Amino acid sequence: MRVLRLKPLSFCDTNCYIVASDEGNAALIDAPDDAAYILEQLDIFNLTLKMILLTHGHFDHIGAAADLQDETGCEVYVHTDDMYMVKDGEASKGGFPGIGYIRSVENVTPVTEDTVIKLDEIEFDVLHTPGHTPGSVCYITGSTMFSGDTLFARSIGRTDLPGGDMAKMEQSLEKIKDLGGDLTVYPGHMSMTTLDTEKRVNPYLR
Repeated sequence: MRVLRLKPLSFCDTNCYIVASDEGNAALIDAPDDAAYILEQLDIFNLTLKMILLTHGHFDHIGAAADLQDETGCEVYVHTDDMYMVKDGEASKGGFPGIGYIRSVENVTPVTEDTVIKLDEIEFDVLHTPGHTPGSVCYITGSTMFSGDTLFARSIGRTDLPGGDMAKMEQSLEKIKDLGGDLTVYPGHMSMTTLDTEKRVNPYLR
């Protein structure tokens, strides 16, 4: 398994990751914007996009999903509680003003905490972490966690947007604190970190 971090996309500088299997297939963690650039990177690394795993339904994480699905036929996964945003581009804007047109994704596969998503030798476990949105999730595979907008380096995602809930965020952070092992954390914004580091220095995990 390889993890490739692409350049930040959308005006929110949202992170986007390609997870490549030994067979040359790929899962994309979030699809912020610029489908052409993402397809170019997949081509450079000779990878076939099989799935997009959305950490939640905000526009800056789903903006390229519909175009990528059109081009590749890949599956798109999102937690059932954020399905409404992915299927309605207007709802994905989360109250932000001035956001342009966001394409809805028609063919979406719902996930829950019990879901395991398989890509060749890779298995992604879904950890439901509401707080930023009702359907926010982290995807965990081996010693790697893609935390979306739940956990950042030294910080956490906002809870003051529609659907946000600080009490639920606190419960989600407790679940993350209870995870075993020192996971490498790839967040939805800013730099990567590790779970042990965040347990030491992140005020929301202490």
